[in-house]
Amino acid sequence: MSGYRSAMPQTPSGAVAPAGTTTGPPAKAPGKRSRRRTWLVGGLAALLVMCGGGAAIGALYVDTVPPPDELVLPESTTLYYADGKTPMAKLGTENRTILAYEQLNDAVKQAIVAAEDRTFWTNDGIDFRGVMRAAWNNVTGGDRQGASTITQQYARIAADLKGVTYSRKLREAVMAWKLADEHSKEEILGFYLNTVPFGRGAYGIEAAAQAFFGKTARKDAPRESQLTLSEAAVLAAMVKQPEANPDDPEGQPGYDPKRNDKARQNSIDRWRYIRDGMVALGYLTAAEGADLAYPDTVRDYDPRAGQSGLDRPTGLVVNHVLSELRGTEPFRDRPFDYVRNGGFRIVTTVDKRAQDAAEAAANIRGEKAPEAVRGQPANWQSALVAVEPGSGRVLAYYGGDDGLGADYAGWYYDDEGNAAGFGQHPPGSSFKVYDLAEAVRQDISPKQRFDSPATKEFPKSGRTRDSAAGPIRNSGSAACQPECTLWEATVASLNTTYFALTEQLGVPAVIDMAHKAGVESMWANERGKPEPVRVDLGETDAASRFSTEVGIGQYGITVQDHANGMATFAAGGQRARSHFVRSVSKGDDKVYEEQLTRTDVGLSPEQARQLSWTLRRVEAAKVPGWDAAGKTGTWQAGKSTTQNQHAWMVGYTGAIAAAVWLGTKDGKPLRTKDGGYDVFGASHPGRIWQQFMADAAKAMELDPDDYRFAEPTFPGETPSAPPSAETPAPPTAGPEPADTPRPTPSTEPTPEPEPTRTPKPTPSTPPTTPPPPREVVP
Repeated sequence: MSGYRSAMPQTPSGAVAPAGTTTGPPAKAPGKRSRRRTWLVGGLAALLVMCGGGAAIGALYVDTVPPPDELVLPESTTLYYADGKTPMAKLGTENRTILAYEQLNDAVKQAIVAAEDRTFWTNDGIDFRGVMRAAWNNVTGGDRQGASTITQQYARIAADLKGVTYSRKLREAVMAWKLADEHSKEEILGFYLNTVPFGRGAYGIEAAAQAFFGKTARKDAPRESQLTLSEAAVLAAMVKQPEANPDDPEGQPGYDPKRNDKARQNSIDRWRYIRDGMVALGYLTAAEGADLAYPDTVRDYDPRAGQSGLDRPTGLVVNHVLSELRGTEPFRDRPFDYVRNGGFRIVTTVDKRAQDAAEAAANIRGEKAPEAVRGQPANWQSALVAVEPGSGRVLAYYGGDDGLGADYAGWYYDDEGNAAGFGQHPPGSSFKVYDLAEAVRQDISPKQRFDSPATKEFPKSGRTRDSAAGPIRNSGSAACQPECTLWEATVASLNTTYFALTEQLGVPAVIDMAHKAGVESMWANERGKPEPVRVDLGETDAASRFSTEVGIGQYGITVQDHANGMATFAAGGQRARSHFVRSVSKGDDKVYEEQLTRTDVGLSPEQARQLSWTLRRVEAAKVPGWDAAGKTGTWQAGKSTTQNQHAWMVGYTGAIAAAVWLGTKDGKPLRTKDGGYDVFGASHPGRIWQQFMADAAKAMELDPDDYRFAEPTFPGETPSAPPSAETPAPPTAGPEPADTPRPTPSTEPTPEPEPTRTPKPTPSTPPTTPPPPREVVP
């Protein structure tokens, strides 16, 4: 910027101030400024020598003062969808918007000069007497605070100088001198107004105008949207102490009038001082000053004012992103607000197209949800998570409609390091996919026949007629009974078959398969504890905390983990850990990038094909045009055999894996709007799952021919089940699941041959995950 452009001062009404007043400096005789600075430099040099200010002398030659756009101040962090272009949310308590000096209205210029440096337009940028006084008092033990000009204050902020010692004060003075020598007064005032903190996380006058008044400091904005002179004076008062003293917030609350009564009085007193200064400087006449009124339009403080997007469903994604990053090397052991206020650019794994489809299908209060779930009772709640097979990227996440509320799809670590979230639910028969996967891994064919009566006793597992829980029973029937193939028992969801299968496989083997596939945690019932306790399935003795009932879905898992498990099977048994962050950058620097790797759960290609072939027989897993596989599940309310509290649908295509849970917020049974209790996996969550899978694939422009499942050959089929393996008696006896009764044909269907096509997932290593929570997740 070159030359001086005088800005006409503005009166409270917006009229031009009387002739003779000015916002800018008076003219000075040629050479006067140069002679004064020569004298100033000589005086500073002598003072530096006397005080031993070696650091300050060095600053005279090496320190530079950057403009606001080069400063590394606290900045807001922005999260983006996977495209890296579409914003998802804005974080951070700090906010700053830079405006050029020419764009600022006169009100803010006049108010800040009257508040902080009334000789700004005529001084050389340094209060030399104040510097000397500060230095002398430092030696003699007096008050080390010295007056600072606006130029000195900007130098201090720009250099991030802290403390009140003479060395800081002298260095500040040297840098202020250099600043005044290299920039015009207009530039320096613009630098200051764009940088100084005003409180409420607002850095710079424009952010402050928005935070305190919901207005702008831009002079080209409509008059009613601009800060008035009176409002500008309130903001100028804030500069003296932007935030309350953390050691004495009540006694030294600062100048935010909404903080408490003392702070309001501080603000009024300081405002009057500034008003009188504007009169003294000629910005206002005495009459105008007398008529100026303190504004009562300051907004209430909202700590989320500088944030956006957190109240949407994707606000829950933000929680998972922050939790995930805390477990990575660049962010481990950092303060809780390091990411929020770090000015980072975070690209998430969430695909905007898939997320829109998830919100439309899973928000059962919305108009786009399936008809089966619209208009149902207010205590109904759903959750949906979709994961990309082969990469583990979370494509969509819906844990509730309020991003600031409860999360019903998963759990995460909050800012305090505590586990938060309500995403664990008993999966019922949807957990049988892991039994089935372990069965085919142990070369048990889906065509093998099993004893499948309506009820059956299991003495080894403590389920007999004489036990408290009683024998295992099916909730429905199948035409193949009393002896069914494993695939028929899967489609009909026969509990007696799968309980026997779990005994045969062994509880540790089933849990190991679930864990390898993606189920990181399971919630165990423990005596003396009212709520289930989270168990990390990676622990060596994890299986000892669960009984054979694990095979029929008694123990809670999260929707996110279940979706990850489905993604593993969709990728042919190649597991990639589910995650939410693709990359983190700051400026041109890449701070973090996802590490994509995959691990094998132990299924051969033939076994993986048999697993998908079996799950494709489930009617609720049909998606028009796609090869799709899945499983339904329900878990009863209490000991009821007719009412369900949880209903699931989980499944996958080669492109997308998704899990859907439907339950109640208050733990009551799922009762329909018609007063009935016919809520099963296929009837309600199944509709959500089918709509999402179809709509997401269409929105993402995926071609089903690129993701066809290969057909199994079923070599070496076994005619009958081998003897059961020994299984330890259950530590606790729990309720039995209820599942969707579904008629099943007694003869197996003959699928048409289909081309062998598999997706091409990206190789990866999972991002570092946080340690297990210290507290029980509710």
